[in-house]
Amino acid sequence: MRPEPLRGDGVFAPAAFERDDDAPDDRFYALARKVVHIDDGAIAALGRLYAEVLPAGGDLLDLMSSWRSHLPAGAAAGEVVGLGLNAEEMAENPQLTKSVVHDVNREPRLPFGDEAFDGAMCAVSIQYVIHPVRLLREVRRVLRPGAPFVVSFSNRCFPTKAIALWLGTSDVQHLTLVRAYFEAAGSWTDAREEDRSPGAGGDPLYAVWARAS
Repeated sequence: MRPEPLRGDGVFAPAAFERDDDAPDDRFYALARKVVHIDDGAIAALGRLYAEVLPAGGDLLDLMSSWRSHLPAGAAAGEVVGLGLNAEEMAENPQLTKSVVHDVNREPRLPFGDEAFDGAMCAVSIQYVIHPVRLLREVRRVLRPGAPFVVSFSNRCFPTKAIALWLGTSDVQHLTLVRAYFEAAGSWTDAREEDRSPGAGGDPLYAVWARAS
């Protein structure tokens, strides 16, 4: 299955974002899951990517955050704000300086002012977003010009919560799809997509990132 073509209004076909479990997400994530969803090799690869792309000392937004942010050890950052659905998980994240409970599927508008952050990341969660174009427009709004947004993912998910389009496409097509989200949202530049998998039989890691124009 190939990604649905964009309509003239810049929105994917609604059926692409249907899910088996369409109940409110705060119910599914009410139970704290203090586990990592990629192995140590993929976590290390993600940390290296963050070190390359995210600005040292900058204020960062960890979108759809959990109990680990996977920033490299000793990373110099300003404020790191986590936005997610489970307060208990985020409270145990040692890299967050602040956390906000917020459901981006219920309300894509982010509870931050314009140009509040120097960078943003979303790790292994983009497959659950049902309004990705609207969300990327919001991320652009809260980033300062030139700030990067890094979207990473692997080959696993909670299948009942993942969108139909994600489940029906391959890992390589996921790179194309996430890049299409950036393109449809507009106001992003220098988009890149890469296979950052560490190899040696471990979990794969893929990433797409771009900068606020």
